[in-house]
Amino acid sequence: MRSHTLHAALRRYVEEVAWTLAADTAEGAEVPFELVEERGARRTALYCYRPLVDEFLRERTDALARLEGYAPALRALTQHDGLARYLKAAGERVPRDQGSRARETLSLFLERVFADQTTFEFDADRFDRAYRHLEELLFAGRTHAAAIVPVLGLDIASDEIVISEGLTLTRVEAFPGGAPPEAQAESDVVAAFRAEVEDGGPDPFAQAGRAFRRLIVALRLYDEGGIALGPVAWTRVDDGVWRAATLGTGGLAQGLTLVEPEEEDELRAFCNLVARRTPRSGELAWALNRFGMACERSNPADALTDVLLALRALLEPEGPASGRLAGRLAALCAVPEERAALAERAAQAVSLERTIIAGTAPRSPEVDTLIGEMLGHLRALLRDILCGHLDADVRSLADRILIEV
Repeated sequence: MRSHTLHAALRRYVEEVAWTLAADTAEGAEVPFELVEERGARRTALYCYRPLVDEFLRERTDALARLEGYAPALRALTQHDGLARYLKAAGERVPRDQGSRARETLSLFLERVFADQTTFEFDADRFDRAYRHLEELLFAGRTHAAAIVPVLGLDIASDEIVISEGLTLTRVEAFPGGAPPEAQAESDVVAAFRAEVEDGGPDPFAQAGRAFRRLIVALRLYDEGGIALGPVAWTRVDDGVWRAATLGTGGLAQGLTLVEPEEEDELRAFCNLVARRTPRSGELAWALNRFGMACERSNPADALTDVLLALRALLEPEGPASGRLAGRLAALCAVPEERAALAERAAQAVSLERTIIAGTAPRSPEVDTLIGEMLGHLRALLRDILCGHLDADVRSLADRILIEV
């Protein structure tokens, strides 16, 4: 299977079409037939009836286009530039625009799946044969590349969550074709990136690395649980062997975040929003990088400087000597009656950093709790900025709040 996203979208739609057509025939709708003459070995004329499934489907074009799976299937097809090859191979007219090509391809694909049927139960074997033929023409002259990396601290109830085109979260035992044993031993869930590459095209594994880095940022902002990627990814070209590659990320998982089926749409939307709104440069980009470093520290004390540097980039451009970080953080992250307490906790964190640098910081659960609180406030600020709930100039907003008090 070259495109898991396309396969899933088409299968879902075909299943919906099968249910709809089965309901129509159960209520009395009949598939028209034509009488076909065939010549035997001795030129004896033989006649048989051939169901006109294409005509039956065309009569229901509008109804089938209203099914829930129609738009996702159409979007998945428009991502591929081999639609013309598929239509030409069937002797069909090739429209000029990609949207029309996708609609014609989807109609032809349905005809292939349900050809010669008079009952419309979903048949997985027929679907798979039609889909293999489609992929052969869509991806002619291309190479399939796959990369996976274990996701630590995350579990999903479904076998797979499609995040975006080519990027999924997949339970390791459900990975198509099987994941390498090392990945299976490390985690129950892997992030998977799949791409079709033309000769001379962009490096798919460089794309995979960027996709994984964006994904882990989003997952860490999505939930307070400590989620991390394994330090080693595995790559494969077509049906070759899996090869290990250093990803350059790490960190220890803390706890376990479970994504239930009803939460998948929210997670998908959040990950795509973060990917679109993450800047490449500036204070916010720098703060996000420091946030990632903090999440990857194995010792909470080592993470405190990362957290404070990120907060200062957002809230204290005047520098730590100004002493404004604590008040601005409290203005944004606490209700009025709790601002004094949060400002005091932030000031304690600043003092704690000095003792950590000097090597005199105490080791205690209270210290870890304080650092965890500051990391949580940083996560909340970054999340709200990327989601558009807060303007990127949070320093000015904090100052306005303080003036109004």
